[in-house]
Amino acid sequence: MRITLKGDVVKEYENGMTAYDIAKDISAGLARAACAAKINGKVCDLRTCIDSDASLEILTFDDEDGKKAFRHTASHILAQAVKRLFPDVKLAIGPAIDNGFYYDFDVETPFTAEDLEKIEAEMKKIVKEGLEPVQFYLSPEEAMKTLEEQGEIYKVELCKEHADKGEQISFYRQGDFTDLCAGPHLMNVSAVKAFKLTSCTGAYWRGSEKNKMLSRIYGTAFPKASELDAYLTMLEEAKKRDHRKLGKELELFALMEEGPGFPFFLPKGMVLRNTLLEYWREVHKKYGYVEISTPMILNQELWHRSGHWDHYKDNMYTTVIDGEDYAVKPMNCPGGMLVYKLSPHSYRDLPLRMAELGLVHRHELSGTLHGLFRVRCFTQDDAHIFMTWDQVESEIQGVVRLFDEVYSTFGLTYEIEVSTMPEDHIGEKETWDFATETLEKAITAMGKTFTINEGDGAFYGPKLDFHLSDSIGRTWQCGTIQLDMQMPERFDLEYTGADGEKHRPVMIHRVVLGSIERFIGVITEHFEGKFPLWLNPVQVKIMPIADRHNDFCDKIAQALDNIGIRYEIDTRNEKIGYKIREAQVKKINYMLVIGDNEVEEGNASVRCRKRGDLGKMSIDELCAMLKKEVDEKTIL
Repeated sequence: MRITLKGDVVKEYENGMTAYDIAKDISAGLARAACAAKINGKVCDLRTCIDSDASLEILTFDDEDGKKAFRHTASHILAQAVKRLFPDVKLAIGPAIDNGFYYDFDVETPFTAEDLEKIEAEMKKIVKEGLEPVQFYLSPEEAMKTLEEQGEIYKVELCKEHADKGEQISFYRQGDFTDLCAGPHLMNVSAVKAFKLTSCTGAYWRGSEKNKMLSRIYGTAFPKASELDAYLTMLEEAKKRDHRKLGKELELFALMEEGPGFPFFLPKGMVLRNTLLEYWREVHKKYGYVEISTPMILNQELWHRSGHWDHYKDNMYTTVIDGEDYAVKPMNCPGGMLVYKLSPHSYRDLPLRMAELGLVHRHELSGTLHGLFRVRCFTQDDAHIFMTWDQVESEIQGVVRLFDEVYSTFGLTYEIEVSTMPEDHIGEKETWDFATETLEKAITAMGKTFTINEGDGAFYGPKLDFHLSDSIGRTWQCGTIQLDMQMPERFDLEYTGADGEKHRPVMIHRVVLGSIERFIGVITEHFEGKFPLWLNPVQVKIMPIADRHNDFCDKIAQALDNIGIRYEIDTRNEKIGYKIREAQVKKINYMLVIGDNEVEEGNASVRCRKRGDLGKMSIDELCAMLKKEVDEKTIL
C-alpha cells in the first residue's frame, strides 16, 4: 500500500500495518513522541490498522490533536483514580480542553483540596502501572445493558443517543477501568509523566441549569515536568493579572449580583473604554470605513430571514411589542443588510465598508460567566464589507493589514486559523470550498501561515480566526474574518455591474477587537494593569509636599490639560513617600513631586512607573515628552 506522509512524501508498506508501526519505521524518536495519528484526515489511535492507500500524519504533543489525545488519556487516568477511591461515584464526561482536561462526577459530597491530593497520588500509581488503553465495541443492546448494570446513569443517557442510530458503541479499557469513549488515546498511560489537578468546581450536567449540579475536577498534563512547571508558573502569574481583581483595584468596572453577566463601567473604566474607541474610529477612518448604528431590537421575522433563528435562537433574548414577536440582537449583521438595501448600489460604490460598534446580547449560562471574558451583553466592533468577487482577495488583505496595525499597537502577536464548513451550515459544499480556498489564497499571498480548524466555521461561511499571544504566552481569540455568500442571497442584496445587469455582492463580516469588553479584559491582563500612557485613565499624578505648593501644581495641571494629558492632584495631608507608593499601586505612569525647590525653579521632580527617578524637568520639557509618548502610542 502507498502511504502519503507530511510534505507529500510517499512510502510503500505491506498492507495491515498500524500507524505506530509506520511511525517506528520513520523514526524511533517519532514513535516515542507520537500521541495519535491522522489517517485520511481522521484522528485515530496509533494502533489503528491501515490496509489500503492512505494519507498519514503522526501527531505528537506539538500538534493540537496530539495534545487532545494526550490530555484525554489524562482525564481517563483521573476518572480511574476517582473510581478507585470513591467507588460509588457516577461518571459523566471528561474531555480535553484548551490547556488541560476535566472530568465531571456525580458525587454525594463535593471534592475537597485534600481529596484532590489523594486523587493525584492515585493517578501517579496508575501511570506507574503502565496500563494500555484498548478500544473495543459493543452492540447498542450490550452497551446499554452493561452501563445500566453499572448504574452509570449519565453514560446510559449518552449511549442512548448513539443506540438510536444503531451504531456500534465504542469503549476503552485500561486495567480495571472501562469508559464509554470514542477516543483516541495514547498507546500507554506511562507517557503521562507530568500532571496537576488544578481546581474543582460545580458544573451542571450538559451545561443546563435544569439538570443536576456535578463536581468538575480540572487538571492539566504535559510530557515533561519542566513543561508542567512552566505552565504552573504562568498560572500563578495569571492570577496576579486577573482582570477582575485589577478592574476592582483600579476602579475600572464592577460586576454586580443585580446584573450577572452585565458589567458596569466606572468613570475610570469609561475613560479607558472611550480612549480605545477613539483609537478604533481613527484606524477605521484611515482604512476607508464609514460608521453606522443599527437598532438593538428587531422583529423576529428578520432573524428567520437571516438564519439566526434556526441556528442561534437558544442564545437570543426575545420580547413582544404591540403583539408582535421581537428579538434583542445577538449580532449586528442583519441590521447591516437592511442599511445596504436602503439605496441602490453600483459596482463603482464597491467595496463598501460599513463599521458598527453595536451592543449585542447573548444568553450565556450562569456557570460560564467570567468577568469581562464571558458576559451577556457586549459591544462588538463589527464591520461588514460588500464587494464584487474580484475584490475579495484584496479586501481580505486590507483587513489583515488593519489587524496588523491594531495588534502591534498593543504589543500583541497572533497566529491564524482557517475554520471550515460545520455540520450545521447553509449553502452548497462547492461554494464553501471555493470560499475557503479564497481565504487561504489571500493570506498566503501576504506571506502569512495558518492552521486548519475543521468544521468550526460560522453557519454561513468559512472564517479566519486570529489567536493573539499576550505577554505571558497565553492565547486569546479576538479578531475574525468571515466570508459570506449566504446572507446577501437571503436578503436579496444587489448591485449594478459594469454590464448594466444586477449582480449579487459578496460580503465579509469582521471584528478586530472582537468584544470591546473582552478586549479590555485581555489588555488589562496583558499589561498587568500597567497601561501605556496613551491608554491609561490617569496618566500623571501631581503630588505637592505641602499646601503652599498647590498653586504651582495648578499651573502644571493647566499645562497638562492644554495637551490633553489626564492627571490627578493629590493634596491630601500625607507623607510624600506614602503618596508615591499609592500612585505606583494604582499603576499611574508618571508622578510629579512638587516642593519648595521645584516651585522656586519652575520645574518638577519626575518619577516614571517603569524607569524610576528621571530627575527634574521643566514644564515645557515634561509636556513635550508626554505628548510624544502619547502620539506615538509607545508601550512602556
